[in-house]
Amino acid sequence: MTEPTAEEIEAVNHPLHYGGDTVYEVIKVTDAWLTPEENLGAMKFQVIKYVARAGKKDPAKLVEDLKKARFYLDHAIAQLEGDEQP
Repeated sequence: MTEPTAEEIEAVNHPLHYGGDTVYEVIKVTDAWLTPEENLGAMKFQVIKYVARAGKKDPAKLVEDLKKARFYLDHAIAQLEGDEQP
């Protein structure tokens, strides 16, 4: 298995169309504005969404969609364990 490129990592972890890695990136806003319970629900929804549609919008992006689901799952786990970032 080859290591992902920086571009592939950014497409999963901090896509530019979601604010990139800025203070206004949606995941940072939900972390700040939502209660822990609401935020966990938001992360679970993202995991479900990406798994359910993995590869359907673009079959070539199946693995990328699954990595996005993993990103949100890792984020939820990190928050539950008290870590800042996964």
